[in-house]
Amino acid sequence: MIPRLPAATENSVKDNNDMPGHLARRFQQIAVAVFLAEVNEAGFDLTPVQYAALAAIKANPGLDQVTLAGLIAYDRTTITGVIDRLVQKGLVERRASSRDRRARELEITDEGRRTLRKITPAVESAQGIMLRGLSAKEGEELMRLLRKAIAAGNELSRAPLRDGQAE
Repeated sequence: MIPRLPAATENSVKDNNDMPGHLARRFQQIAVAVFLAEVNEAGFDLTPVQYAALAAIKANPGLDQVTLAGLIAYDRTTITGVIDRLVQKGLVERRASSRDRRARELEITDEGRRTLRKITPAVESAQGIMLRGLSAKEGEELMRLLRKAIAAGNELSRAPLRDGQAE
């Protein structure tokens, strides 16, 4: 059962700050802005989704784009553009799949590995900044609650997180 917040009545319009969707959207805006600021300041030109894709490709050599989209909970249609940009930057290579001639396997390049190694401090800094208003214990609790809420709503997403198996 999905928990329901009390409904706003005609005389009491709900404050956006009492709505989880509004707060999630605001936190996403902040998270992207902080990530981009830290990464750009460190001299890198990667978006959060490009970083997620690059890290997933490094951890799963030879995966295809459909599997990648599921691993990072990104829609299949848009993942092509993300991979195109990573290929243009020389961070990823596409290769014909030995298992499925229609599929293309993804491999991180040496430059992609170097980029991940060098960008890590900026990404870690961004994560800390995103949680800077919280104590360490509160940050852990927020992460636990976010994971719990996301797991409960995963299948409601346009791009649900998948276990890595191509469909």
